[in-house]
Amino acid sequence: MADKSLFRLLDRSDHCIVAPCVYDCASARAVELVGFEAMMLSGGEVSIAMNGVIDYGFTNLTDVEWITSRISQTSAIPLAADIEDGFGGPLAVYRSARRLAMAGAKALQLEDASDMEESTGLLPREKYYEKVKAALAALEGSDCFLIARTNADPETEMDEGCERMRMAHELGAQMTTVVKIGTLDHAKHVAQKVPGWKMFPDVRDIDGKPAVTVDQIYPLGFNLMTMHYTLKAAMDGMLEHGLHNVKQQGCHYTCQKVDATGVMGMSATPLFDPQSYMELENRFTGGGKEYTIVGNKVEEFPEGFVRTAIEDRL
Repeated sequence: MADKSLFRLLDRSDHCIVAPCVYDCASARAVELVGFEAMMLSGGEVSIAMNGVIDYGFTNLTDVEWITSRISQTSAIPLAADIEDGFGGPLAVYRSARRLAMAGAKALQLEDASDMEESTGLLPREKYYEKVKAALAALEGSDCFLIARTNADPETEMDEGCERMRMAHELGAQMTTVVKIGTLDHAKHVAQKVPGWKMFPDVRDIDGKPAVTVDQIYPLGFNLMTMHYTLKAAMDGMLEHGLHNVKQQGCHYTCQKVDATGVMGMSATPLFDPQSYMELENRFTGGGKEYTIVGNKVEEFPEGFVRTAIEDRL
């Protein structure tokens, strides 16, 4: 069986782990297929994908718990989850952390925003530390660890943010992130001020060049880096196909297009390796059942992608 522990993955690794942001089981599957070792549940993209609304405090614990359980149970790589401000005060944080750990999250990111509708406003330090203590108590004895996060602006509040993360580390948070940093100079400054494991958040390009590379930030103590691309990529593909298909008033474009997988036709089912499910069932029944869609044979799993064992995905 696959080891889904993010803590052990980081502890044993000699490089920075890149964890793309995901929002559902399909995006998680895509991340796993291409070979990423871990992933981060994006609160903002869950809000858009699950509820159809922007990231403005609409997502609640039930939403995050539900999708966390689905992703963690159907993927072989570890999932860290953004739990926003913990959905309330210390008791709410304690409850949220316990439930998300039981749902399969392997790390929880807890921010110091004072209001989900205005994430630039910071909680008073002591109020945030109370939440950190609650989360740590809830996660004690589990295989899920805390990523303390500050929303402090690096241009005007860098030292405040670093001090909050230094103290969170002292309280026991295994990882910290100053979530608005974006450059190598920012990373160097944080590295001087904050000990322990650090996450570089939402890496992006600046003027057409990578803001940082994993090789640059790993020696500074940044052993986890997140990035966004899955929802934009999904929307891009759906809109591209949609523009052609609405013009044709049919599915000809989609059925004929050779995509990154080489799979033809209108279904993404082959990417989810349906025959491995049948192989597992056949172990129990002794039969030779094959998977079909309305009687139509499904293409084989495409070459060149990571094929994890069914026992790690079901």
